[in-house]
Amino acid sequence: MPYFTRLILFLFCLMVLVESRKPKRKRWTGQVEMPKPSHLYKKNLDVTKIRKGKPQQLLRVDEHDFSMRPAFGGPAIPVGVDVQVESLDSISEVDMDFTMTLYLRHYWKDERLAFSSASNKSMTFDGRLVKKIWVPDVFFVHSKRSFTHDTTTDNIMLRVFPDGHVLYSMRITVTAMCNMDFSHFPLDSQTCSLELESYAYTDEDLMLYWKNGDESLKTDEKISLSQFLIQKFHTTSRLAFYSSTGWYNRLYINFTLRRHIFFFLLQTYFPATLMVMLSWVSFWIDRRAVPARVSLGITTVLTMTTIITGVNASMPRVSYVKAVDIYLWVSFVFVFLSVLEYAAVNYLTTVQERKERKLREKFPCMCGMLHSKTMMLDGSYSESEANSLAGYPRSHILTEEERQDKIVVHLGLSGEANAARKKGLLKGQTGFRIFQNTHAIDKYSRLIFPASYIFFNLIYWSVFS
Repeated sequence: MPYFTRLILFLFCLMVLVESRKPKRKRWTGQVEMPKPSHLYKKNLDVTKIRKGKPQQLLRVDEHDFSMRPAFGGPAIPVGVDVQVESLDSISEVDMDFTMTLYLRHYWKDERLAFSSASNKSMTFDGRLVKKIWVPDVFFVHSKRSFTHDTTTDNIMLRVFPDGHVLYSMRITVTAMCNMDFSHFPLDSQTCSLELESYAYTDEDLMLYWKNGDESLKTDEKISLSQFLIQKFHTTSRLAFYSSTGWYNRLYINFTLRRHIFFFLLQTYFPATLMVMLSWVSFWIDRRAVPARVSLGITTVLTMTTIITGVNASMPRVSYVKAVDIYLWVSFVFVFLSVLEYAAVNYLTTVQERKERKLREKFPCMCGMLHSKTMMLDGSYSESEANSLAGYPRSHILTEEERQDKIVVHLGLSGEANAARKKGLLKGQTGFRIFQNTHAIDKYSRLIFPASYIFFNLIYWSVFS
């Protein structure tokens, strides 16, 4: 090949090589590409990542049998407990139970979960690890219903420290039985207990205790109930024995409740008192107004029956007498006695009128006297006045028995004297007509019934309050 041809070929190859090494220009898009921060390229060390080759886990869960308790075969493992009460949701007198939401925390040491840590920091896990390790089998004694909250995920927390100490916390709502005494209801105080105990491990394998004594129980300051005042929360512990399995450590969360009385004053005591006072109105009604007094008595009796039925409908069917039962039934007796009082008054009035009618038949009218008028004389007249009325002869002297009941005589009075006497009676006795038709029993009842009821209230409130 000639020398000139080789030179041209060399130059062409050189140009192609130079063009290939030049940077290519990007088409303009109107956007400026900002340089990326250099710290994003730094890779943080992920301690949870398992390196290639031999796997190395932070917690050696697969290397141990966690179906056995820690230090199996040795002394009992101590498990501390503390509780924070979030709310007291309800107290039911009919079912005799209460509902409580709380944070239950356990503390123990399991050397199988120990790990090496240069910073001595704990690790926190959720409920998925709980299924793989050993946890205390604490349950609620006398529990009716209970559940662990699972919104938005299971409310379970597990915190493991490098030396093997474990904190296990969960949020639980439990409904438990409470034996209540209603002998002083509604002026009563109730003490309920929530009891915690290990189900499988006796005191030889697991020792439950309050971690910080009385400070292990904490409550929210906003806890309140509509019908009760929460007086005190405190903790206790003791051993429980089962004949088949042995002795177990049992922890108690005790709280005392005092019932608010104002609701029952408005709904029970005041209406019952008003019904009793309303029944006394019949003592001031004319004894001849039978429909008025009978309807008033029946109305008050039926109202008291309705109040008693309404109170007992919201209470358990206990076999002893409650304080409210004493008050309501005594009030009912007062109302019922007011009805019986008018029955007695009406009966005695009928008997009295029958005797007066017999006396009229026994002493007929002196028809020979003009302008004769009939006048009722009671025992206030003297014997001489009764026996010498209108110039009657001595043969008409009445006996002592007849004069004491009611003396009915016919007086022959002149027109002027009779008119003047009638005018005086109208002026002096029109304003007191209600007292003229009042029986002696009504007069005594106006004082005896209120005094007796006030005396009963003094004794009742001094005993039960």
